[in-house]
Amino acid sequence: MSYRLIVGLGNPGKEYEATRHNVGFLVVDQFAAKQRAEEWKTNRNFKGDLSQIIHPNGEKIHLLKPTTYMNDSGSCIQKVCSYYKIPPEEMIIVFDEINLAVAEVKISLRGSAGGHNGMDDILKRIHPSFTRLRIGVGQKPHKEMDLADFVLGKFSPEDQNLINASMDHYLDCLQRLIRDGSEKAMMHINRKPKNNDRDQSQL
Repeated sequence: MSYRLIVGLGNPGKEYEATRHNVGFLVVDQFAAKQRAEEWKTNRNFKGDLSQIIHPNGEKIHLLKPTTYMNDSGSCIQKVCSYYKIPPEEMIIVFDEINLAVAEVKISLRGSAGGHNGMDDILKRIHPSFTRLRIGVGQKPHKEMDLADFVLGKFSPEDQNLINASMDHYLDCLQRLIRDGSEKAMMHINRKPKNNDRDQSQL
């Protein structure tokens, strides 16, 4: 099984750039640039921006950024999957995760929306057998804060630096998924570092 679609979640518009909710856009944009993907083109029928790269096996891998707002992400993805006949298990979705520390990353093959409105809409429209690349944005600083205000807010300079410093790792995660498949990629990315790993990382 190989992946044929990589989706980054976010909200369109200048006012949402560099917000926590737009980490998916950021990662897929950087991945497209590194892979020298085709120029992004807006498809009004799909309501999304599309690009593509060529898989090492010669197949096309479509890159997608829905231009619907986050809460309606599933409608765009559903249309693209239907048009290109891409089953959910051949899709990776990259998105922000409040249940992971800032800059942490995890690959998942199942799970609920976890309060993420974009994922909630996707799960209502598409079979949940797609791969999730979850990028940590941390939790609200206090319980009383509205979740929407938090995810639509911008990173602190310190947190933005962490995200930027981790970008190569996120791109490597996508490369591993494409090259090795979900199971092998999960074993490498999701493993807890051993003590000697931590020691060496501090050298």
